[in-house]
Amino acid sequence: MSWRKDQGRTERGYHHGNLKEALLQAALDLISQKGPAGFTFADAARMAGVSPAAPYRHFRDRDELLSSIAQRGFEQFEAALTQAWDDGRPDTVTAFERVGKAYLAFARSEPAFYSAMFESGIPVESNPTLMAASERAFALIRAAAERLAAMAPPGVPRPPAMMMALHIWSMAHGVASLFGRGDGARRKLPMSPDDLLEAQVLIYLRGLGFPTDRRPSDQKPSGPPPVPPAGGSSGPWGTPK
Repeated sequence: MSWRKDQGRTERGYHHGNLKEALLQAALDLISQKGPAGFTFADAARMAGVSPAAPYRHFRDRDELLSSIAQRGFEQFEAALTQAWDDGRPDTVTAFERVGKAYLAFARSEPAFYSAMFESGIPVESNPTLMAASERAFALIRAAAERLAAMAPPGVPRPPAMMMALHIWSMAHGVASLFGRGDGARRKLPMSPDDLLEAQVLIYLRGLGFPTDRRPSDQKPSGPPPVPPAGGSSGPWGTPK
């Protein structure tokens, strides 16, 4: 989504068709140009074509404006992840891969929202509505992690789903922030951001002892069998549950 300033817009007072929406759109445009810390409340008012005092009718200050943008971003983010997850259909791994791609796609297509959500420095815990929106989005990642954790093969300890969710979120966020949003200064890679995230998750799951080979069941591996982890089967999380 991209908001662009109306070149014919002139400054007006409070009587605006939809001032709140105009301010949100103006702030999104400023974020896309300057980042979430690169503009003032007055800049947003000027971009919306209203007086510096008019925004106070709807927002206490710049932080509240950014919080509203971040909340809207998390709501759209949750919707995108929910659609991608599709309750784990047709299988957990396929659905999880879609979630990873949806994560990167949102960061790439909605960079202003993504910046407001994760880079604005707004204290999420001070805004219950924003906190709830962010938690609902993260709940989708945790739900996928819980399904993945349940796939631990016999003899392999089941890792905590929350730990897996945080690890996987960190991987997705890292790829999105560094390479997935079209930043002009990013390094050139021999693979796409989607492929990079998929490879990271594959290595991560393999490190946990999860089966990651997708060869048909009747095709025998060509190399030697994997070496079991040292230290027995208890692993770093204790006895499997």
